Amino acid sequence: MTRGQSYPEVAGTRWNSRGMCKLCGHHRHQKTKKKGGFYPSSKAANKELERIDQLFHTYANTSSGMIDPEGIEFLCSDLEVEHTDVRILMLAWKMQSEKQGYFSLDEWRRGLKALRADTAQKLKKALPELEKEVRRPSNFVEFYSYAFQYCLTEEKQKSIDVESICLLLDLVLGFEFRPQVDALIQYLKTQTDYKVINMDQWMGFYRFVNEISFPDLSNYDPFLAWPLILDNFVESLRAMHG
Repeated sequence: MTRGQSYPEVAGTRWNSRGMCKLCGHHRHQKTKKKGGFYPSSKAANKELERIDQLFHTYANTSSGMIDPEGIEFLCSDLEVEHTDVRILMLAWKMQSEKQGYFSLDEWRRGLKALRADTAQKLKKALPELEKEVRRPSNFVEFYSYAFQYCLTEEKQKSIDVESICLLLDLVLGFEFRPQVDALIQYLKTQTDYKVINMDQWMGFYRFVNEISFPDLSNYDPFLAWPLILDNFVESLRAMHG
């Protein structure tokens, strides 16, 4: 846009006798500024959205109108990541995808607009920053909770089988809390009291790896509000190490 050029008027905008917008007080020939420059024109924003939509349809199933598991496989190939890579789960979180293995057009738009990615190459370059964003403590609790909810694939489902929980723990916590996760997974695979894990237990695992000294477990108090499964886990570790 050239210097001095005004932005297109919004249909129905009302101006007073001095040429000021009655709604926001801007002069009708005044350009809206942001820090470091001007906002992109609505035309540029529309073009970006068109490219985001075109990219969506590259991977979408024409029958369902969604990116399905096969489409996600193709997407992962273009991004040069495995479909089991935690960054794909992070991408689903950024989109706030509701159905595991599927992205709707609205979800795709939400995620890619936020990441400012309208090509596969830009999306690939955005993944490291997305990972940094997710791993910030203020975001990670939300992501950790989302990871559980994302795996609830059946209507009214409230718990997840132990085998799947072990895979999920390794995926989302293994990077930062490897010793605790390995011990917890080993316990979950050998114990016989629990076949499924609910959200309260899942969030308890996160609290445990963040708050409890490991491997000495010196600050674990079973009289506090820990899920019973963690009491049993700690008891088994203490028995194992004498």
